[in-house]
Amino acid sequence: MRAHSATPSRPPPSQSEWMLLAGSSLTVIAILCIVTYLLIREHGSAKLVAVRSATNIVQLIDADVEHNVELYDISLRGLIEATRLKDLAGIPADVRHRVLFDRATTMPHKGDILLLDNKGDVVADSASVIPRTDNFADREYFQVHVDNPDPQMMISRPFRSRSAEQDWRISFSRRLSSEQGEFLGVAEAAMRLDYFNALFKTLSVGRNGSVNLISSDGFLLAQQPPLGDDLIGRDFSNRPNFMRILKEGNGSFSSVSSVDHKARLYTFSQVGQLPLIVIVALSTDEVFAAWRRTALVVSLATGILCIGLLWLTWLLRRELRLRQRAERELEQLAATDGLTGLANRRAMDQTLAREYSRAQRSGNNLSLLMIDVDHFKAFNDRHGHQLGDIALRAVADVIGGGVRRPADLAARYGGEEFAVILPETTMAGACALAEQIRAGIEQLAPVGQNATPLTVSIGVGTWSAGQDISPENLLRNADKALYQAKSHGRNRVVADLAASSPTSAAARLSMPD
Repeated sequence: MRAHSATPSRPPPSQSEWMLLAGSSLTVIAILCIVTYLLIREHGSAKLVAVRSATNIVQLIDADVEHNVELYDISLRGLIEATRLKDLAGIPADVRHRVLFDRATTMPHKGDILLLDNKGDVVADSASVIPRTDNFADREYFQVHVDNPDPQMMISRPFRSRSAEQDWRISFSRRLSSEQGEFLGVAEAAMRLDYFNALFKTLSVGRNGSVNLISSDGFLLAQQPPLGDDLIGRDFSNRPNFMRILKEGNGSFSSVSSVDHKARLYTFSQVGQLPLIVIVALSTDEVFAAWRRTALVVSLATGILCIGLLWLTWLLRRELRLRQRAERELEQLAATDGLTGLANRRAMDQTLAREYSRAQRSGNNLSLLMIDVDHFKAFNDRHGHQLGDIALRAVADVIGGGVRRPADLAARYGGEEFAVILPETTMAGACALAEQIRAGIEQLAPVGQNATPLTVSIGVGTWSAGQDISPENLLRNADKALYQAKSHGRNRVVADLAASSPTSAAARLSMPD
């Protein structure tokens, strides 16, 4: 197709199309925003409900654990106070045993309560009137008190007992000091970690949830249900989730477990003033299971609604496109020369007026080429109108092929005369393009047997900022230059000598006759 470059094959959407697309798009966006907002709000509500439920579990555990630890502390305090009684060593062993362990708790998961001297040897044992012969100087709960005068109760890391069961335990211990602060020994009470497992099993945290108890230095004391083998007593203080828990002490957040790599909702709290933290880890798959089902149904319904709306919009837009295409084709037919496929005189006049106004606003140059086929009347008389039409189409092909910029326009001005509008082009640039077109036409093969080669004469006119000429004057100047080219022997490019731009004075390219 020889359509001139200023006529795009696919014009941008019309105002009616823009309004249709904008209306449909805004409607779809509004629907999606509303549905997304509602789903996000429901997601937040589901999370809030889960956090509240987990918080209730945490508070229940806090209360139970704090109460039982307090009982152990009472037992230790009672043991320490009894050791300070006068004449304790002189009373019978069974009476002394009752006095020492009068406040000892009787919990089912309680381990032994021991009184150790400053060397770690057992002085008194809650399990028997005659204390066992054993030394616990190597235990953490003894060593931590040797050089630490702090009278507060200490909670040890998990350890295996020396009993036949070798079960996991933790110790609660207090230092025995003289009035001068001298280290006299340690009062220690052990708790079997089965207590926490028994407590945690009574709580409902879902199929994939877990309840955990860690010490403030990051050691796992209990976990129910177990998420892995041999996790009790392991140090988790360097794991990202536990580092955050240890840092914050209380709160809730969602993350991926470093143990089983599943997404969980962690809710945690410190047990009173004790160095213990309870963690309830709920599976996010279970927390948001109902929300996901709702979101799936709502998303499908919303998607179908939006797709239906967009489909209707597409149908309407297609109808508009078909109507606009028909109108464009009629406009193009009205603006296209039927023989050459270039723009016709009417389209050329409209484009020249438009580009002239634009050049005046921007101050850029505007050039115009007027092209005339040399001796075409004689060619037509000699070879006939059919070959004449072929010759004009060949000339139009070269002219149209030389015009490559979108804003340029090649047109048939009338008969054997053509015009090229070149926005933002100086006189020198216009002359160069004109010479290219002239040379291209000169190199055309003869259109028929014994036909003379085709040549053209080209006149160049240029408007530049500061010139007070109209589009008609520009056309007249280019036409005047064309006739100068013809009068000087044809087959040449001549620029308008009357133009005031600096490039116009020498803008004449002469070719031999």
